[in-house]
Amino acid sequence: MKLSLKRLSGRSMTGGLDLAEAPPPPSPRSAARKTALASLAFVLAIVGALAGGYYFAMRPVTLKIAVGPANSDDVKVVQTLTQAFSQSKGQVRLRPIQTDGATASANALAEGKVDLAIVRGDLDVPKNAQAVATLRKNVVVLWSVPGKGKKRGAKITRISQLAGHRVGVVGRTQANVNLLKVILQQYGVDAAKVEIVQFPANEVAEAIKAQKADVYLAAGPVNSKITADAIAASTKDFGAPSFIAIDSADAIAQNHPVYEASEIPAGTYGGSPARPEDEVKTISFSHHIVARKGVSETTIAAFTRQLFAVRQQLVTEFPLAAKIETPDTDKDAVIPVHPGAAAFVDGEEKTFLDKYSDYIWWSLMALSAMGSIGAWFAGYLKKDERDSNNHQRERLLDMIAAARKCETTEELDQMQTEADEILRDTLRCYDHGAIEEGALTAFNIALDQFHSAVADRKALLMSLPQNLQRAGAQFRAAGNA
Repeated sequence: MKLSLKRLSGRSMTGGLDLAEAPPPPSPRSAARKTALASLAFVLAIVGALAGGYYFAMRPVTLKIAVGPANSDDVKVVQTLTQAFSQSKGQVRLRPIQTDGATASANALAEGKVDLAIVRGDLDVPKNAQAVATLRKNVVVLWSVPGKGKKRGAKITRISQLAGHRVGVVGRTQANVNLLKVILQQYGVDAAKVEIVQFPANEVAEAIKAQKADVYLAAGPVNSKITADAIAASTKDFGAPSFIAIDSADAIAQNHPVYEASEIPAGTYGGSPARPEDEVKTISFSHHIVARKGVSETTIAAFTRQLFAVRQQLVTEFPLAAKIETPDTDKDAVIPVHPGAAAFVDGEEKTFLDKYSDYIWWSLMALSAMGSIGAWFAGYLKKDERDSNNHQRERLLDMIAAARKCETTEELDQMQTEADEILRDTLRCYDHGAIEEGALTAFNIALDQFHSAVADRKALLMSLPQNLQRAGAQFRAAGNA
C-alpha cells in the first residue's frame, strides 16, 4: 500500500490545529531517492568506465615502421600499405620511417625507435625482433658476359672459375658482398683472389657497357626489374649471357639456415631464346616484416589481419604485394614469430571479450559484493535510529489504550503533542532510510487507531457534564495520593 507523506504530515494533532500550518523544519531528501540516484550514478560510472576501456582498447594505433633505402621496392610496398590501411579505417595505421637500408632499419628496431622494421633475413636480426610476415623472397642471380675486344676472356660457367676475375655486385649494400663471400666459401674460392666491384642499381647498364666486371651478381625478387634490366643490358651489348648455377644451394642452406635452396625458372627474363634457357639452381633469402618484442600482441594481431586483408586488393595495382606471406610459426624458426602474428596464422586470435571477459566478470562480482557490504554497513549505522523508532511506535500503541481511559481533554492534548513528536521522528527516520515503507505503513495504521481513540474519548468527555469531569479528576488525584 502506497502511503502519502503529505497525508501523515497534514494530520491535526495538537489542539485541533493542522500541522501543515506550522512550517516543519526542512527535512533531507528521501534516503531511498538518494540511494537510487547514487546507484544510478554508480552504474553509469561503471558503464562509462567499460565504454572508455573498450574505446581505449579498440582505438586506432599508429605503428612506426623502418624501411629503406629510398626508392627501393620495400619503400614502395610500405607506402602502398600505409595508404591502404588509412583508407580501410582499420585499428592499425602505419607511419613509415625511411632509413639507409635494412641494416639501419634493424638498428632502429633494436634501439626501440620504431615498432616495425623491414629487415633482410641474412643479416643480423635484433634480439628483440619477432617475425610478423615475409615481405618477399629474393633469389641470387649470377651471370657472366663474354666481353669484347681486348677485354674478351674465357667463358665463365662455374663459380669455381671466379678466382682471378672481377665480380660486379649490384647495389651498395655490404650485405650483397657478404652473400657473394658465402657462395665463394662454399666452393673453396679464396675471396681475396676475386676482385669485387660494387655500383648502384641505376648505374648497372653503364657498368656493363664499360665492361667493369666479368660476372655480375644481383639479389632481388624473381621478377625484379633491376635484375631484368641488367640482364637485358648485358644481352644488348654482348649477346646472350651465361647464367651460373649455384649447385651447392642445398649445402649452403644447411650450413646457413637464413638461406634456402631455390630455382630461377626458365624464361624468367624473357628473350628468344629464353633467358635462362633452362631452370637455374640458386639460393634465396627473405625480407621480413618484424615487430619489436614489446609491442602488444593484440596490436600485432590486428596489423597482421589488416596486412593480409588488403594484400589481395593491392595485387592488381602493386604486384609485389602478392609476395607477402605468413611467417614461419615453427618453434625452430630462424626468426621467432610474434605471438600476435602466430595467433592470427593459427586462427587463435582473441576478441575483446575473450581477452577481458574474466576481468569484467570478476569486476562485476567484486562490485556486487562491495554493494552488498555497503548496504549492510549503511543499515548497521542506522540500527540505533531504527530501534529508537520501534520503541516510539510501541509507545504510540500504548497511548491508544491510555487515550481510551483519559478523564480530561488536557491529557488527550498532551498525548497528541507527544504523537506529533513521534510523527516527526518517524518521518525523519524514513527520510534517513532507517525504516522502510512497510514500517511507515504500520506506523500509519497505529496513528489512525490513535486518532480514532482520541476522537472517541473526546466526544465522550464532551458529552459529560463539567461537574462529573471535575469529580472524576479529583477522584483520580485522591487515588494517586
